[in-house]
Amino acid sequence: MTTAPANLLAVRRLLLDTIKGLDPAAVGIVGDPAHRGGYHCGSDRVVANDYSVVESPRDAGGLTLYASGLDVGTFSVRSGGATHNLQTFSTWCVAQCRANTADSRDIREIIYSPDGKVVRRWDRLGRRSSGDDSHLWHTHFSFFRDSTKAGRDQTPLFRRYLTGIGLLEDTDMTPEEHAWLETVHKNLTVLDGRNPVGQIYTRMAMGEDHTNPDFVVTHPTLKSLGAQLTSLQTALTALANKDFTDEQAIVAGVLAGLTPEKIAAAIPPTIAKQVADELAKRLVA
Repeated sequence: MTTAPANLLAVRRLLLDTIKGLDPAAVGIVGDPAHRGGYHCGSDRVVANDYSVVESPRDAGGLTLYASGLDVGTFSVRSGGATHNLQTFSTWCVAQCRANTADSRDIREIIYSPDGKVVRRWDRLGRRSSGDDSHLWHTHFSFFRDSTKAGRDQTPLFRRYLTGIGLLEDTDMTPEEHAWLETVHKNLTVLDGRNPVGQIYTRMAMGEDHTNPDFVVTHPTLKSLGAQLTSLQTALTALANKDFTDEQAIVAGVLAGLTPEKIAAAIPPTIAKQVADELAKRLVA
């Protein structure tokens, strides 16, 4: 029987969790039992020549028991000094589809009202431009069926809208990155008796933090990084303490390029006799 796919359920959950006051009953995916034909139906409820199947190879090849439509009901929320509602949300989504943004390309159509007075329809295939009056108070999204069959993530477009109006934090981090940062924050706010808080992250990078051993276990690359940093520091210290000056080689190189006449000319008169006496002694020896 027709069921709701996980990717559209994720969109529903995102909207309900973020837009306070949005009625769960107003955000639907699967049509009621009497519903036949269209994107709210799966393969057991489509009808002959169903437009949600035959007008695009993406739909024909993606037909499953999954419904592939989403309805969003009325809401109104204040954020960022402005009021946002179903009409502004729908208009924004249509603009993204018209711009063919990467996160809107699985949307086949949006039936909506820009003002609560007239119903319009944006259709990627250009087949239709209108809808019934029920869309004055709810907006319908149709997703190409191959996208629900594949389980492609459909939250980015809606997350971008919610971020843009200030209901979600502006971040591109993945859930895994969020979890990692939470762990780092936890470690940075704990005193372990050995060093001040500011040094805990350094010990974590060196694989030495005993306050949270699970962190090092689940992030072994940090310990490896610590070992590499230690090795690099040792090598730099050795280089810093090494004397790279070879005075004898420098003197030999300079003398090799001088003639006896140039050497004599370079000796100050005050010490010329001393040099001559020293050379005479060496020749006798």
